[in-house]
Amino acid sequence: MTATPGFTGDANPYQGGDPYADYRTADFPFTRYANLADRRLGAGVVAANDEFFAERENLLVPERAEFDPEGFGHKGKIMDGWETRRRRGARAEHPWPTAEDHDWALIRLGAPGVVRGIVVDTAHFRGNHPQAVSVEAASVPGSPSPEELLGDDVKWTTLVQRTPVGGHAANGFPVSLERRFTHLRVNQHPDGGIARLRVYGEVAPDPAWLAALGTFDVVALENGGSVEDASDLFYSPATNTIQPGRSRTMDEGWETRRRRDRGHDWIRYRLVAQSRIRAVEIDTACLKGNSAGWASVSVRDGEDGEWREILPRTRLQPDTDHRFVLPEPAVGTHARIDIFPDGGISRLRLYGSPTGSGAARLASRHTEPGG
Repeated sequence: MTATPGFTGDANPYQGGDPYADYRTADFPFTRYANLADRRLGAGVVAANDEFFAERENLLVPERAEFDPEGFGHKGKIMDGWETRRRRGARAEHPWPTAEDHDWALIRLGAPGVVRGIVVDTAHFRGNHPQAVSVEAASVPGSPSPEELLGDDVKWTTLVQRTPVGGHAANGFPVSLERRFTHLRVNQHPDGGIARLRVYGEVAPDPAWLAALGTFDVVALENGGSVEDASDLFYSPATNTIQPGRSRTMDEGWETRRRRDRGHDWIRYRLVAQSRIRAVEIDTACLKGNSAGWASVSVRDGEDGEWREILPRTRLQPDTDHRFVLPEPAVGTHARIDIFPDGGISRLRLYGSPTGSGAARLASRHTEPGG
């Protein structure tokens, strides 16, 4: 296993042309997990101590940061990120900030979960990025206010030690702590700007909430479902198919490249727990000339279980929500959708409820990570 690449120091001043031409990045293995700080899941930046130059909300914008070399406002250069003012010392004899001085932002994760890795992206912050960053996490029930999160009774756990970072770079940090968290505190030392924050991990839902719902979508990302593998990710990630809500545009679904063979495409999922599935929903919203022609759905129980078809190959219509009530409940831990021959779907919903053993596993997962 190779060490995670790190970047330090300023980037070169912008010289014109493509602003991403000299952007520093790397492939981080943990990015295969879902982004727990996705706004579509309900994530938000609930507070920051300073946002003089650029608003804190920019941290969670899903698109990559943009750069307008001629964009200036009343406070200076307009940056697509979160940027604080320059810190100063307390007196003329010592005009520099102290070693402890730093700025912070509080992040509410869209879904509580176990963090596997964090990317602090300083795109376009070339000489105005922080010298170092650190990240802490806490598990707080309910919907706490910023004042409550900053209270002395909240226990914060360090996920990323104070670490130098580079300007105009994707700074990645793997996390190996097996605990469930709901909020993060991102610190930049002593000041500066961060373009985007991505928090990759596994959703760990509250089993009491799911039990109160009774029947729910057992493959939904927000409930703890996940994508394990897919045949094709050419145009869009397969995780889009288990995001909340309906697709508003074509790129919010899953679309494969055009097949020129006799094969077909598929996605394999892990359910929130062993579940009893009663209904299936396949949505092709916004996919019109490129929706899948047919689809089938199968489940298996356990890692080595046999796949069993619960929805036979069925004709799909473009830009349509298809709903199917199963003749009898189907028990499984994994699901798979096969589309024929190619194209895409926007969402897959599997409605059901955990079995007794599935509910017990959920309760165990809720208590083990984080205690």
